[in-house]
Amino acid sequence: MDPRHARVHRTTKETDIAVELGLDGPPKAEVATGIGFLDHMFDLFAHHGGFALTVKATGDLGVDGHHTVEDIGLALGQALREALGEKRGIARFGSAVVPMDEALALVAVDLSGRPYLAYDLDLSGVRIGEFDADLASHLFQSLVNQAGCTLHVRLLSGSDPHHIVEAVFKGVARALAKAVAREGDPDAVPSTKGTL
Repeated sequence: MDPRHARVHRTTKETDIAVELGLDGPPKAEVATGIGFLDHMFDLFAHHGGFALTVKATGDLGVDGHHTVEDIGLALGQALREALGEKRGIARFGSAVVPMDEALALVAVDLSGRPYLAYDLDLSGVRIGEFDADLASHLFQSLVNQAGCTLHVRLLSGSDPHHIVEAVFKGVARALAKAVAREGDPDAVPSTKGTL
């Protein structure tokens, strides 16, 4: 079977983002965003999703991390959409419940073609290293907008922001890995409409 792979380069006056995504691994991460905690999260994302992931980003971090994080999400979502192509022979749905010490995250994804994010975490005003924790929601909103998928993220328990965000990233990775998995007829689109 053909490897499912995409490269995206996004340049604006605020950022320069290069993302490469291989859905069929082998799992590896080459990540340099200028935000240490975000690099760590993408390393976990690649490992737990079984993805080959490269993210190289430069941005106006002197202002804050918003533009960089948002544009990485846009580029990653576009790469996911392109790597999936017509979405033939995929599972389409995936979910995961992931603990990280006291934190427990529930994540579900549908590669439906319809962008929607349900995200019930409120981490406004919280910083983890140089990372504003509420930017995670912007990253995932940008990702679903470009990928055209539905993503639900629920925090079932948790008090440590690092553990919460880590459980979410691992959960998204594991749910996506299940959704993109090859399943059944390799020529079939998993929809009664015949298209996603």
